Amino acid sequence: MKAQKRIRDYGISIGRMKTGKLNAITDIKGVKVGHVTLNEGEIKTGVTALLPQGGNLFREKVMASCYVINGFGKSMGLIQLEELGTVESPIVLTNTFSIGTAFDGVLDYMLEKNEDIGDTTGTINPIVCECNDGYLNNIRKRKVEKSHVITAIKNAETDFEEGSVGAGTGMSCLGLKGGIGTASRVVTLDGNGYIVGSLVLSNFGALENFMLDGVKAGESIKALLSESSQEKDKGSIIMIIATDAPLSERQLKRVCKRAVIGLSRTGSFIGNGSGDIAIAFTTANRIKHYEEKDICEIRVLSDNKIDEVFKAAAECIEESILNSLICADTTVGRDGHTRHSLKEFIDAIVSNH
Repeated sequence: MKAQKRIRDYGISIGRMKTGKLNAITDIKGVKVGHVTLNEGEIKTGVTALLPQGGNLFREKVMASCYVINGFGKSMGLIQLEELGTVESPIVLTNTFSIGTAFDGVLDYMLEKNEDIGDTTGTINPIVCECNDGYLNNIRKRKVEKSHVITAIKNAETDFEEGSVGAGTGMSCLGLKGGIGTASRVVTLDGNGYIVGSLVLSNFGALENFMLDGVKAGESIKALLSESSQEKDKGSIIMIIATDAPLSERQLKRVCKRAVIGLSRTGSFIGNGSGDIAIAFTTANRIKHYEEKDICEIRVLSDNKIDEVFKAAAECIEESILNSLICADTTVGRDGHTRHSLKEFIDAIVSNH
């Protein structure tokens, strides 16, 4: 977004479903995304923050679930998310060595907004997810600070950049430059339109396996680069799926599992060294921290009608990954390591197919 040229602008439309207005996770009312980018010399990293709703997240939590596809990762907060089925803070993405700092940044932000946390009520469960950007970024320098996390949260808006930005600044994907990507789909339930959207932090896969809408694009790109090395499928991807349709935690877990479909369509076989994690939440069902009732009512989608949500999630993840690639810029990082942008090859791929 932000006037960037995205995958559909090259005539490539993923799936058959209708997109939301922005074709972004922020098509869901209240959802916002913010970045802080650190891009200077051998430092290629940053922070991306996603706000699941526009109000006080601690006092009005969103119902959620998660699914660990392959657990080569260091995320924080997933244990409680799995147990209680709620998100109560911004979701923050960063590099592997900055998860502790990111946790502290979220905690500082939430304590400032909620004087009761850890005093008159319980503690809070910040959710921080990571990918290893150490190929392009000097990750040992640990340049992410708490202030960057807080700024990313405060910068959050509906129109945001994709590609080499925020947590995606130093990420590699399918042998190319990866990063942040997003997409959305519209589903119709009981005659009403609902949004399913996704946001990814892409940092996985080998070039030779890259598939672009069913085309073996990786093989073509390797030929253009005269690239003969055999890279391993390694790295990670964080996939966040959101909807304003009323789903339960159990149903959101099922939606998380469908992220695998969109991921595999781009060429991942989920290698041994890959951390592949999905988080899904709904803005429709809220859980009050100070609930006065003993019994609460929630709305739940019929499982017989959930296939459209599954399909939307798969399409969104696939397109989000492609947007993370096409919006990223060619980057030279530490020790001269280089990742090329898909933009360099897209015209040749489209013209040949």
